[in-house]
Amino acid sequence: DVGIAGAQQYILERTPEWINQYGENTAFFCTNDAHTEPLLKQLLTYGGYFVEADLPSPLMGYPGALGIDLSAEAGDFPAILAKVEAAINEQGGAGRFGTWAYSYGYTTTAGLGRLAMEACTAAANGEEYDIHSIRNIRRAFSYYTPGANWNGSNYVEATTKETYDNFVLVYQDTYIMGNPGYYMGNTDIEVPEWCFSMTGKEFN
Repeated sequence: DVGIAGAQQYILERTPEWINQYGENTAFFCTNDAHTEPLLKQLLTYGGYFVEADLPSPLMGYPGALGIDLSAEAGDFPAILAKVEAAINEQGGAGRFGTWAYSYGYTTTAGLGRLAMEACTAAANGEEYDIHSIRNIRRAFSYYTPGANWNGSNYVEATTKETYDNFVLVYQDTYIMGNPGYYMGNTDIEVPEWCFSMTGKEFN
């Protein structure tokens, strides 16, 4: 009933209580982008971990929570990440906050554009090109994200176990900000087969 402002105030008020209840080593996540900034702000103050946002980016919540201006760094993701990371370290959050080094929105748009260009070039040259190939998708995305690895898999319908060749889920390695920061290496981990048949009932 109180809209975004009320939801943000709720996060500001409840986060210290959650940290007190669950401890400073608790990891937090939110699927509502409006919650991200106040959550980050309170985790910096009271402790806790924030691995990444639902739309991972150093631009998602961090500038407002840290009180930094990224106008001069606009469009330069290595510079954006460096400035955000420096502010995280300065405010005592090293090793507790993560993100994709390159914005989800930017890389998806640019990467899919490059995938289409490569497909068109191949067609013009009479060559075969599989736009559903995870290898080709990773290469197209990696072109715009130097230093950050990608991985992915085809979507599997949990109840029928059907694999969709034209539905690919991709993800970028998570960068943990610190001094120094580091990539978690999650793109090198093989997802266990049983995960593809999870329906959510396992947690009831």
